[in-house]
Amino acid sequence: MSARGKERAAEENKEGFSEEEEERRSVEEEDLEEVMREAASSAAARRKHEPTKQQIILNIPEAVDDFLRNFLRRAGLSQTLDTFEAEWYGSAQKLLTETLTPAPAGVFFISDALTHRQLLQSQLQTVRRETELLRQQVLAQGESLVRMQRERDFHRLQYRRVAESKNRLIEDFKQLKKLLQSYEPALRQLDDKYQAALRHKMLISLEKDRVQNTTDPRLSQEKPRNKTERSIKKSADKWSASTTRHPTVCSRPVDLHLAQVASQKSFSLSCSIKAHKLPISCIDLHPRKLILASASDDRSWRLWTLPAGGEEVGQLVLTGEDHSDWLSGCSFHPDGAKLATTSGDTTVRLWDFSRGCCVLTLSGHRQPTWGCCFHSCGHFLASCSADRTAKLWDLTSQRCCLTLHRHSSSVNSVCFLPFSNLLLTCSADKTLALWDARLGVCTATFHGHQHPCNHGTFDLTGVVMASCDSHGVVNLWDIRKPASAVATVDAGPLGANQVAFSPSGKTLAVASNDSLVRVVEVDSCAVSSLSGHRDGVQSVTFDHKGETVISAGSDGLINVWS
Repeated sequence: MSARGKERAAEENKEGFSEEEEERRSVEEEDLEEVMREAASSAAARRKHEPTKQQIILNIPEAVDDFLRNFLRRAGLSQTLDTFEAEWYGSAQKLLTETLTPAPAGVFFISDALTHRQLLQSQLQTVRRETELLRQQVLAQGESLVRMQRERDFHRLQYRRVAESKNRLIEDFKQLKKLLQSYEPALRQLDDKYQAALRHKMLISLEKDRVQNTTDPRLSQEKPRNKTERSIKKSADKWSASTTRHPTVCSRPVDLHLAQVASQKSFSLSCSIKAHKLPISCIDLHPRKLILASASDDRSWRLWTLPAGGEEVGQLVLTGEDHSDWLSGCSFHPDGAKLATTSGDTTVRLWDFSRGCCVLTLSGHRQPTWGCCFHSCGHFLASCSADRTAKLWDLTSQRCCLTLHRHSSSVNSVCFLPFSNLLLTCSADKTLALWDARLGVCTATFHGHQHPCNHGTFDLTGVVMASCDSHGVVNLWDIRKPASAVATVDAGPLGANQVAFSPSGKTLAVASNDSLVRVVEVDSCAVSSLSGHRDGVQSVTFDHKGETVISAGSDGLINVWS
């Protein structure tokens, strides 16, 4: 065969081979399309059974990928295999770099092991980042826990120290308490000794005064009156004559110092003593010393030393309790060594300071006794009661020597005219009566009050008398003219419980139920008020010089105004 023939044969072979190769490729493409249609039909069938929202299938068995590779390799479609692998792995890489978007209808992505591995690696990295973040948080929380444990240990240690200190203090307190209890008997004994010494000192001074008083009258009887007494008498007569409202008939001598006390005074509260827990019904001043007796509803009486020389606190000296009911009044004996008290138990009791007990009980009234008063000689005691009577008791024979009947209602107060035998009684029947205590005869009756009378008293000159009633009206009387009051002062509208003259007789103190102490100038009837009590004022008195007003009330207080 010639070369041209060979070439022509080779060309024909090549053309035949190319035709066969094209036929084979077309068959392979047809087979591939058939496989793809089968895969699409199977995918469509699976879509019917699965939710329509899931269009991407990531977990495809690897057998599909291997099946396709094996099929193309057996068929000798190497170029098709290379194209398939390039497109297959390129789409998987794109899934890793970009967000997967929903595939168009009829197109499905098939993942392989490499894609699944890369997805798992990305998830693993995310988990590792989260784990690292959690580890850091755990470490921070661990450090915080360690710090809190240290603080807990510190506070626990501090608590133990405080608890130990507390236990030590408790033990020390118990020891101190035991020590105090061991000292209490000695303290009580020392206090008792101090009170006994103070009481003994006071009693010695009272006894000394009593002895001096008993010796002075004997000396005065042996010696004639000197010029000083006559001058005192003349000065008292001149003062009485100059008073047009109250002429005097007093013949006894008057202390010159008392007559020279200024008439106008301004008082201010200087001291307050909480004397009793219950209301105080009456107070009385010692005849010569700054010792005050108080009687209270708590069934007791007490002696107090009033503050002097700049002191601000009074001191309790003596107390007595023997009455079975409230106390209504008290009165010092002229020698200052005894005290008489009246009570709601209808009795009158006499107390001796030197013995510290009741030495005499006078029974005879049928109803509560309201008040009592000693005669200037000290041998007789007058008392008044709600049984409408007043009684005169002989302390020597310890019996009632006279009973005065005249009032039609309770007799509220009784008072001796200084240095005389005249006795004044004040009654709730709105009258006052003046009695001759020697004969038991009523010498004068004073009418003028429109309401029950609560109290009546004399001044030291024995000329002027003052009385008060339950509506606060205070009347001034001349004892020689009982027909009508010389002057009237309205201290109401609440009741006036007690009145008291100053030693000069120019000032009158009124204890009012409105918690005020009213000071009345006798000459001008000018009234001023002292405020310091929280409840009604029950009793009032002056000191020996007339420079101090002492009041007591239902609030249990004793107020000193100077």
